[in-house]
Amino acid sequence: MRELPKQFGDESEALATLFLEQEGYLIVERNYFARKLGEIDIIAQKEGVLHFIEVKSGKADFDPVYNVTPGKLRKVVNSAQYYLKSKKVDLPFSIDALIIRKDEVEFIENVTL
Repeated sequence: MRELPKQFGDESEALATLFLEQEGYLIVERNYFARKLGEIDIIAQKEGVLHFIEVKSGKADFDPVYNVTPGKLRKVVNSAQYYLKSKKVDLPFSIDALIIRKDEVEFIENVTL
């Protein structure tokens, strides 16, 4: 039976959360949705820095890192700014990507446009 895309995405985000926790990150929120701006897959904190993390995964020959597009990053940045303002959080932050490939997890900090 073929796996549904949402189920695959949920499993990838669960794996990403486990990876981050093993690396010492405290998970603050998952699937944070900022209306009209977009969603942030994982918000985590480590050593006084808030990390807004986009999770990308894939099964085929296509490397999921190429799904971290400038448009997607702009949505994450806008959502992160909304989160900081609405929650009245004043911490340094980082926009990151967590790439899940078949046999590896790659964490890329401070992704830029």
